[in-house]
Amino acid sequence: MDFTLPAVIDALRRRVREFVIGRIQPLEADRANYDDHENIRLEVLARVRQDVKAAGLWAPQLSAEHGGLGLPFVGLAALYEEMGKSIFGPVCFNCAAPDEGNMRLVEKVGTTQQKRWWLQPVVDGTVRSAFAMTEPMPGAGSDPSGAMLTSAERVGGNWVIRGRKWFITGAQAAEHFIVIARTSQDSRNGLTAFLFHANQPGWRIVRRIPIMGPEEHGGHCELEFDGLQVPDDDVLMGVGAGLKVTQIRLGPARLTHCMRWLGMAQRAMQIAGDYVRERDNFGSKLKDHQGVQWLLAEGAMQIEIGRLLTMRAAWRLDQKDRARQDISIAKIHVAETLHRVVDTALQLQGARGYSKDTPVEWMYRYARQARLVDGASEVHKMVIAKLYLAAREEFWRWGP
Repeated sequence: MDFTLPAVIDALRRRVREFVIGRIQPLEADRANYDDHENIRLEVLARVRQDVKAAGLWAPQLSAEHGGLGLPFVGLAALYEEMGKSIFGPVCFNCAAPDEGNMRLVEKVGTTQQKRWWLQPVVDGTVRSAFAMTEPMPGAGSDPSGAMLTSAERVGGNWVIRGRKWFITGAQAAEHFIVIARTSQDSRNGLTAFLFHANQPGWRIVRRIPIMGPEEHGGHCELEFDGLQVPDDDVLMGVGAGLKVTQIRLGPARLTHCMRWLGMAQRAMQIAGDYVRERDNFGSKLKDHQGVQWLLAEGAMQIEIGRLLTMRAAWRLDQKDRARQDISIAKIHVAETLHRVVDTALQLQGARGYSKDTPVEWMYRYARQARLVDGASEVHKMVIAKLYLAAREEFWRWGP
């Protein structure tokens, strides 16, 4: 495989890099730019987003028809990595979860009407969105097809939804939602995806769940559905296609997490590297200590392995391969690499790393979720094992 980026994509990558370094990273140093949940303040975000649009760098994951740049996954891997080098970066380009995955999903499988009312405002950045699948015990987690308890029953001309969801990212700020509910007991075709707007009656936010780390806009919420009515026009992909909807959305979304996390890991290494180059310790610079060099080498090596895994999975997606094993392998490796690298960056800076003088402590608290979101590492290992046992020698194939 040739990992050289096409000239047009590399030019875009360089422009994103320059924008992140020159326009977004400086915002991190001023606490006035943070909201109460340690993300970028909305009024600051609005100004930066206008600048992103003016620079022609908006929503590269969407087609030009809907206002994006229409890049393949290989291109997204390069650009998202650069965006991830600021803790505020992805959301400024409208490339942050959960909106990023929701937009790609509805653009791919939505009807013309659904794209008009649901998708386009999210692409434009005028509304936010959320994907409601995960449920409190004993409901659906990593096994939506077998454990989904939220139900949708046909009543008259509408579907009536009842149930409970939790840890729904962005829900408090979202106006457009996708909710997965059970419409039959069929093991493969028993789930259905529904679109709805926040102002529709029959549902509510029970609470915004406190978490240990900084939060996306809208937090992580628990929702209750008590008679939400959705018409057939707002069923996504048809009745019984809910499991397929989740597969289409979550596979690529896991990989785009990896793309952004690799940028964050590189930024943490950069901050630590700048520090050890200048810090004197026992008569020499920290960078000259063998123990420090080993830590830096391990971090750099694991990041580079993650980049290769992520880019291979992106290439396979572009070849129309589902790339299931590649995505799971990348998700495990990059999530664990992010956690280790940020921990190393904090340790190498000593007290400075633990302070809020750099964004590393923010990254440290954020990084722990990476091994949980969009499938815990242990679940992905189960997926990999099943694929290996089924594929045998074909597991090691070179092509898509």
